[in-house]
Amino acid sequence: MEHEQPIIYIGGLGFNLANILPMAATFLIVLLLAIICTRNLKIKPTGKQNFIEWIMDFVKNIIKSNMDWKTGGRFHVLGITLLMYVFVANMLGLFITVTIDGTQWWKSPTADPLITLTLAVMVVGLTHLYGVKQRGLGGYLKGTYATPYAFLLPFKLVEEFSNTLTLGLRLYGNIYAGEVLLTLIATQLSHMNTGVYILSFIPSVVWQGFSVFIGSIQAFIFTMLTMVYMAHKVNDDH
Repeated sequence: MEHEQPIIYIGGLGFNLANILPMAATFLIVLLLAIICTRNLKIKPTGKQNFIEWIMDFVKNIIKSNMDWKTGGRFHVLGITLLMYVFVANMLGLFITVTIDGTQWWKSPTADPLITLTLAVMVVGLTHLYGVKQRGLGGYLKGTYATPYAFLLPFKLVEEFSNTLTLGLRLYGNIYAGEVLLTLIATQLSHMNTGVYILSFIPSVVWQGFSVFIGSIQAFIFTMLTMVYMAHKVNDDH
């Protein structure tokens, strides 16, 4: 469902508050989670420390499934940040949506293709940066674009573009579709009588739970693909 977007202009540039506000909230939530879960660390973790250590181990296993830890360890913090940020961003619009007079003020940041494609461009850009840093400019260009045959260069350039596009649009499509369906369900429920509403409320809760599952999977996939692309750029044997 299409809504007007609250856009303000500063110096001729437009800023969409429906993106900026949830993005800022996502940043603050992730930051607070990191601070709270890493305060008063103990040798034998309990409670909140168990949570953050589980995330660290989870991301570590993702990295180790794609490259050796000596090489991939430097991307551990990047993976943790991506996983937590994308997950929280995916969840924001599932439980709370704010639309006033046809203008949408609150949604999941990842329900906007500009946000997800920006994340994808950032990730792919980092893979190139670390590829050059790890292998040197000459070795990186030769190993990535001239191996095994130089005539494959056009196809590899298309692959880079398609990887960036699909990484961003996959995340956007899943989150946007989930929010649209939840909005449609909520709209239909608001027009039902009490008896039908009670019967229809259960399927809506089930769908919301499924959307949480999809949002979690998409955060995992985004982080996993980031490490897959990174491994292809920094490892000499890819």
